[in-house]
Amino acid sequence: MTLFHGEWYTSADIKDTVRSGGHSPAGSHWESETSQALRTTTFFDGPLVDGSPPAPPRQGRAGGSGPETSRPLRETKPPGPKRAGNHLLVTLIFWFTLAASVEVWWLNTPRGSVNGSGTAMIAAGRITGMISGFLLLVVIVTMSRVGWLEYWFGAHDLLNWHKSLGGTLIVLTVAHAGLLIFGYASVSKVSATRETWQMLTTLEDMVSACIATGIMILLGILAIRLFRRHLPYELWHTLHLSGYVVLLLAYGHQFALGAELIKPGFARWYWITLHVFVGVCVLWGRIVEPLAFNLRHRFRVIDVVAEAPDWVSIYVGGRRFDRLDTQAGQYFRWRFLARGVWWQSHPFSISAAPNAEWLRVSVKAIGGHTRALMQLRPGVRVLLSGPSGAFTPDRRVCDRALLIAGGSGIAPVRSLLEAMPADTVLLYRASSEEELIFRDELDNLAYERGARVYYVVGSRNEPWPRRAFTPAGLRELVPDVKRRDVYLCGPPGLIAMARKAVRGAGVRRRQIHLDPFEF
Repeated sequence: MTLFHGEWYTSADIKDTVRSGGHSPAGSHWESETSQALRTTTFFDGPLVDGSPPAPPRQGRAGGSGPETSRPLRETKPPGPKRAGNHLLVTLIFWFTLAASVEVWWLNTPRGSVNGSGTAMIAAGRITGMISGFLLLVVIVTMSRVGWLEYWFGAHDLLNWHKSLGGTLIVLTVAHAGLLIFGYASVSKVSATRETWQMLTTLEDMVSACIATGIMILLGILAIRLFRRHLPYELWHTLHLSGYVVLLLAYGHQFALGAELIKPGFARWYWITLHVFVGVCVLWGRIVEPLAFNLRHRFRVIDVVAEAPDWVSIYVGGRRFDRLDTQAGQYFRWRFLARGVWWQSHPFSISAAPNAEWLRVSVKAIGGHTRALMQLRPGVRVLLSGPSGAFTPDRRVCDRALLIAGGSGIAPVRSLLEAMPADTVLLYRASSEEELIFRDELDNLAYERGARVYYVVGSRNEPWPRRAFTPAGLRELVPDVKRRDVYLCGPPGLIAMARKAVRGAGVRRRQIHLDPFEF
């Protein structure tokens, strides 16, 4: 069924109208541009013609039934504004601790000691060294997976900080080394080459500092999109863990040669405290919290359901799910303890709102690991790390929401639709009807929750999909779009186009929420 401006028509009616050269039903605003696209563009809105609800969504295997449970509707006031203070607090703490880290250089530098180009370069080298040492600690914390920081700041913002501060860290580290080499060479009246050799052969922990710098530069090069897109996720993840090696190597260098940290006093204890804090965050987020979490819940695969030829949903059960503090839209890092996949941990969003019986993850087969997951069997043990992410209903700042999804992004958005208030709108983008996943479930949720689901189907060059993601098109589909929170998840091209459209339609930045997956 397809609804155009309050009247119901069958797909056959639409096709016959288009073939006969007639206009689209009910004088649609799109009729002049989209007659051909109407054959593959439908959306569901409200009950069917006879007032009966749509058929329940298929959740089991062919010939069987999968896990089922009922969930109460969750009608909540927008709680998002109270979260803004957390983001501001974390930002203020960052700048305060950075200022304090540089202040120790100021307090330890006698007046008049900077009196020439050589000493000025040495001073600049020490300052950049202090800043880069602090940024290294922040970069490590952003990848520590500590739950409270992701909850306060948001996983997407942490990822952006990690990427931007990582690049700044590499630049400042190289500047630190160059400024000190040329500064000391100028003061000693020797060449930069000789000064470099003397530093490497006479100063403690200098070789380890060079190794740490080399690792950072290598990671920076591999992080460039040109190289990163050719690396398997597993390899990139393994290489990324070398950041902890950089921290260990840099620690010895800082406390062995740092002029501000050699002597006992406030500066030394301040930096030791920073390192201990980071170490505790890594230990807690990477080891203690996941271990306690998995021992408490004992996760196992309870069912595997084929959603499409290249899609599978995995239902995971366990113990004490009433203590599972998880929200729709969040993700876990999943490690399935089965042959061929046990050594890999991948981030996947849950594709159904959490309940007291099971979690569901839906995976598209796009690589060796995901294809192997399609062969999982019930009983396989699962190790989870999380939950993570702030792509959640409690980040809303408005009473209503607009969800936009495409590709694998429909998984977290499907779970969000289940937990959002009434009158939520979903725009689901796909190139063809065969690519639409969870269509029965989405239609059923739309009926139950009074939501609207638009299936925007067709190539990017067809009029309807092209117009739907423009400010004018969004305002026609969702007239009150500027008074809604907008949740975006999908391929980078879709997200860029959708962000531009919603911003052009008047949506404020704080109302736009992005899924964190940019690995």
